[in-house]
Amino acid sequence: MGTNRRQFIRTTAAAGGAFVLGAGGAAAEPAGQDGGRAPAGTAAGTSLERAPRAIRLLILGGTGFIGPHQVRYAVERGHEVTIFNRGRSAPGMFPGVEELIGDRDVNDYASLRGRTWDAVIDNSASRSSAPQWVREASAVLRESVGQYLFISTRSVYADLSMVPATVDVPLLTPENTRNWQEGRPYPYGLAKALAEGEAQQAFGARTTIVRPGLIVGPGDDTDRFTYWPVRIARGGEVLAPGSGEDRVQVIDVRDLCEWCIRLCEERTFGRFMGIGPLHGRSMAEMLYGIAAVTSEPLTWTWVPAEFLAEHRVRAYAEMPVWRPGTGAYAGFARFDLSREVAAGLTFRTLADTALATLEFHRSRLAERQADLGSGLSAEREAEVLRAWHAS
Repeated sequence: MGTNRRQFIRTTAAAGGAFVLGAGGAAAEPAGQDGGRAPAGTAAGTSLERAPRAIRLLILGGTGFIGPHQVRYAVERGHEVTIFNRGRSAPGMFPGVEELIGDRDVNDYASLRGRTWDAVIDNSASRSSAPQWVREASAVLRESVGQYLFISTRSVYADLSMVPATVDVPLLTPENTRNWQEGRPYPYGLAKALAEGEAQQAFGARTTIVRPGLIVGPGDDTDRFTYWPVRIARGGEVLAPGSGEDRVQVIDVRDLCEWCIRLCEERTFGRFMGIGPLHGRSMAEMLYGIAAVTSEPLTWTWVPAEFLAEHRVRAYAEMPVWRPGTGAYAGFARFDLSREVAAGLTFRTLADTALATLEFHRSRLAERQADLGSGLSAEREAEVLRAWHAS
């Protein structure tokens, strides 16, 4: 695909997806209703702009999925960046960027002592030790940094049945977390909620909490969004979940990481969601929008949630991104993002995200391309489709 064609697709595919959706009879979201969204490379705060002031930034991690996007954007913005990790995953990934070595598993923060930074971004891993990691890092950094930005998760909420949901929904606690007992490892959501508390206790009003939902785009090895661009690009009959009306809110990794850097530049404190776009989109809008950047002929077969459950096709697993928009998860993808947009969160087009995801996927080794980590296999999808048509 040539450069001109790629640019054309990125700026027109969203409109193309809306046209296809309208032709299918579902309500299409009018152009420009995503609030804060702009074409890739032109939104406020993209890599085309230098920061209004340079800061000294410490990133705990830096070599996983989201870290490299943070590092590259911060350097492009003119900041002095230091990364802290064990030095095992990808030493020397960023020439010219200071890399300090330490191991959070054994409370080894010696290389950070005696140093100061304007801000720190903590990309604590999704594991039960997150509260301990934040507590130990805070003990070292409390007097050494002006702002502590913690990457948390949408999974910290105790109740997502409310519509619209907001960042102020009550959080999980040891008392309200179901199927957990004292002495057992913390489940993901509770671990992150407790880690937030550790950060806020240590840094008080100097804390920034960002709670992403599903982080998607180039570099994501979980394939929890990648499944859809790859599957749709293959063409043929596509099994799609539900009625198409269930809502979806995800976040492009580049939008999330670039916004976090700007939150540090501007010393923006508080609690925020890290999902988008502003008004979300339906599952149908997402799938049809992805189809706008592919060319293989395809048809859609929408299969009700009840039938999928009967045939052990799980929402958010074999059908990635999607959850039925009722009951306990009614507010899962219906967050009010007014606060986030006011704080500078912007959104790339779905076309940009889908195309970048496909390009990343096709850059992987052939055996990795053939073994997606999420979604239905081609054989399993065909099996469920046969059962649906037979019913």
